[in-house]
Amino acid sequence: MRLDERYVPYLQMAGLYRLARLNDRWFRLDEPLVSAFVERCRPETHTFHMPFGECTVTLQDVAYHLGLPVDGDYVSGCLTDFHLYIEGGRPAWQWFRELLGVVPPENQVHKFAVNCTWFQETFGECPDGADEETVRRFARAYIMMLLGTQLFADKSGNRIHIRWLPFVARLEEMGRYSWGSAALAWLYRCMCRVANRHVVKLAGPLQLLQSWIFWRFPTFKPTGYDEISWPLASSNKGPRVQMARLKIDLLQPRDFIWMPYSALDVIQVVHPEVLEPRHTMVWQCRTSLIYFVVVKWHQGDRVLPQLGGVQPTPRPALNIDFLMSKDGRGGDRWFPAHLPEWHLHWQERAEHILQFDIVADPGPSHDFLTWWYQHGKRFLSPEMLLGDPRGIPIPDEATQRGAGRVPDMDRVEDVPDRRRIERRARVGTRRSQREWNWVDHAMDDVDDAVRGGGRRRGRGGRRRVAAGGEGAHQPGGCS
Repeated sequence: MRLDERYVPYLQMAGLYRLARLNDRWFRLDEPLVSAFVERCRPETHTFHMPFGECTVTLQDVAYHLGLPVDGDYVSGCLTDFHLYIEGGRPAWQWFRELLGVVPPENQVHKFAVNCTWFQETFGECPDGADEETVRRFARAYIMMLLGTQLFADKSGNRIHIRWLPFVARLEEMGRYSWGSAALAWLYRCMCRVANRHVVKLAGPLQLLQSWIFWRFPTFKPTGYDEISWPLASSNKGPRVQMARLKIDLLQPRDFIWMPYSALDVIQVVHPEVLEPRHTMVWQCRTSLIYFVVVKWHQGDRVLPQLGGVQPTPRPALNIDFLMSKDGRGGDRWFPAHLPEWHLHWQERAEHILQFDIVADPGPSHDFLTWWYQHGKRFLSPEMLLGDPRGIPIPDEATQRGAGRVPDMDRVEDVPDRRRIERRARVGTRRSQREWNWVDHAMDDVDDAVRGGGRRRGRGGRRRVAAGGEGAHQPGGCS
């Protein structure tokens, strides 16, 4: 949808104006490059395993690349029945009519999501000479499209959820939310989902991830990306995934820039609002990231060199079984009450700021690299292509940096979900089990034929009848 200048005041109030301006300057997504990075992401820590250590997208990166506010209230609520929880609320579709002036036809609605094509056809062009109320309605529709397709896109890619109604109902108050932390939580969740081998499509704010790759790994930066503008994420498909994977495996420590935003060229274009202490403080918080039912953990303590420190050997990762099992199904949940402990972590983020020494040469410590070379998943390419760089010694500069230091902090209580543990104990999926069970059954039939039939213990405990109809197999007990 075209950005009408009459929407600008509302976008500025919402803290989304700079994101809207990026729509005209997005780089085309390099899918193989992004895929090669995502396959290195560890769901337990939301960090990328590289030959030289760990790195990840942090709140600092979100602020620089998208220009979004990172300090503020969490983005949460409920997904359907707003009138049950919001004072003065309305039933969802009645509220939709009041805020946007029209209700989509039934064939354009799927549960609580509206087809993008209907949004574009209905609100694509704000009429000339429209009064203020009409402009507000079109601005609300534009913001819903901006959030639903750019910042919080899902794999459908063609529907807009009406979860945004309680937000666009009060345009003047949208600026108090931490859109940056919500976007990072959604990116983490999408990368966690694609770690499942049965998931083949990746959603989320992928332009943020690609821009982060270009700035942190200059060797992947395409031609024409030298001009610096604000925000930094301001187009051509690259090599195949296998080539990108090999290129990552061959990376050296000098190929990654721990602090790319300290350059004078960047400082000159960054908007001063992003560098306000209330925002920069959040960059160094070890806290929760919230986007409705999605709850993730911002673990800056695992990538201290990106903040100017020395990386020590990290603590054990947080158990994620409980958080990964949350899918948001059901319209009768008010998530701030359903997951209160995680919302409290965000509200108390100022109490969980990392305290560490800023050094002139940030990077991993000698202790970290010793641990990383033993335990990290450093290489993914076959050795016939890669050679064997595992014997490369720890760089001398790692010894000079000294040991890293991270303060002791209250550890979040692990809440394991036994259902996931039990599912992991099973071999394969239902489909794969069906595909292989025929082998077991065929072998049992052969054994029965040799023995001349008779009783046997069935694997599924079900009655099986011989082909001739005589000598039926009796169900056996479970072993």
